[in-house]
Amino acid sequence: QVQLVESGGGLVQAGGSLRLSCAASGRAFSIYAMSWFRQAPGKEREFVAAINWSGSSTYYADSVKARFTISRDNAKNTVYLRMNSLKPEDTAVYYCASGLNKDWGTSRHEYGYWGQGTQVTVSS
Repeated sequence: QVQLVESGGGLVQAGGSLRLSCAASGRAFSIYAMSWFRQAPGKEREFVAAINWSGSSTYYADSVKARFTISRDNAKNTVYLRMNSLKPEDTAVYYCASGLNKDWGTSRHEYGYWGQGTQVTVSS
């Protein structure tokens, strides 16, 4: 049984930072791409960042580029999302997802397993 458990969300002021973690189990973590998506109230879930199986390749949505950093530790079966210079529009539930292959993608359909989400709220 595959499990993805996110942590690290919370309330932060605009301009602040958070680091999200996603611990994976039940699957060979190191051979699959991982990603982060987010969903704000009343909006569709959107792509945030992705990383390939080895960590050698990453990709970001334009809205978070240069502010967010995705990384992974395959020895710990964990993927991270470092979020700097947070803005109120970053407020959302953040989900990590495990991919269906080793290379990253930006579509929800390329990820077969999802965590339960962690709330990030940025106050102005």
